[in-house]
Amino acid sequence: MTLDDLRAFVAVCETGSLSAVARRLGCTQSAVSQRIKRLEREAGISLLERRPRGVAPTQAGRILNRAAADGLSGLDAALRQLGDLRAGDGGTVRVTTGATTVRHFMADAVVAFRARHPHVNLEFQTESSSRRCFEAVADGGSELAWITIGPPVRGIEQHPVIGLPWVLAVRADDPLATRERIEPEELAGIRPIRLPEDSTSRMRLDGHLSHRDAGQLPSPSTTSVADWDTALLLAELGVGHAVVPRPPGLATTADSPLRLVPIPALPPLATGWAVRTWAALSPAAVEFAETVTACLGDDREQRSGSGARGAARSATSGAGPEHRGPGALSEAGASGP
Repeated sequence: MTLDDLRAFVAVCETGSLSAVARRLGCTQSAVSQRIKRLEREAGISLLERRPRGVAPTQAGRILNRAAADGLSGLDAALRQLGDLRAGDGGTVRVTTGATTVRHFMADAVVAFRARHPHVNLEFQTESSSRRCFEAVADGGSELAWITIGPPVRGIEQHPVIGLPWVLAVRADDPLATRERIEPEELAGIRPIRLPEDSTSRMRLDGHLSHRDAGQLPSPSTTSVADWDTALLLAELGVGHAVVPRPPGLATTADSPLRLVPIPALPPLATGWAVRTWAALSPAAVEFAETVTACLGDDREQRSGSGARGAARSATSGAGPEHRGPGALSEAGASGP
């Protein structure tokens, strides 16, 4: 059994076609068939069954396919990282993010990292949800993904970096615009602009509100958005009210058409990094992640003073000495992952 045999088998399971895999690998269909037969001899059981159109894995084949696919994706990622190490100051850092994550969370870090490492490739891939970001990391397509921290995901490490406080975004002439804060119970009377249906931020917000009082959820909405920035824009236009996590660096002035009213009773939304294994990241990926964390920490200090940093350390004190991630929680992504 060789890695090439396993790669061919996984590809056949994905496509359901020996001939399609042969074309992809640049070999004959007979050569692909021989690889499968070699695996079957070693396993001592049939792995594929013929169908009217192509082939499909047997029960044994599905077991081997799941195990091989998981192992190969990790191996491919490791091989890419070894190539990056050989390249020295070159190589590639692959990052999966939400739609506007880079602008809100990583802009300063990208500039700082690029100044120190002009020859390292930065590749950003956009996904619409934390789930898709997890998948990109799990299959080896990305080393890092910026996500909304959630329940444990098999095979993925989540490292909290920053907590985003919830705010009510309203137009400056709205009656609520002069409030210094608003309580969750008062949100029942707003005209809500709904966050993405399958987003972690939407589920987390609905969970907080329904937990406090099932009768106090905002009214049904006729407006929904795909990301937080669009929600803020529509609130500024007076289309409705948006309850969103406040991205780093987002500020309003006295003459701004938008007001952000704090909702301190809602727990901050934790965001940070998802990786397969932090210890296995390439040096360039580790440095990029730590640069993002440092820049976000600087932003927190500028906005809130040293007290915010102390609160962040306190919030993560339960992580324990084994935590080796990029930073600490103060609580994907500006797209609303």
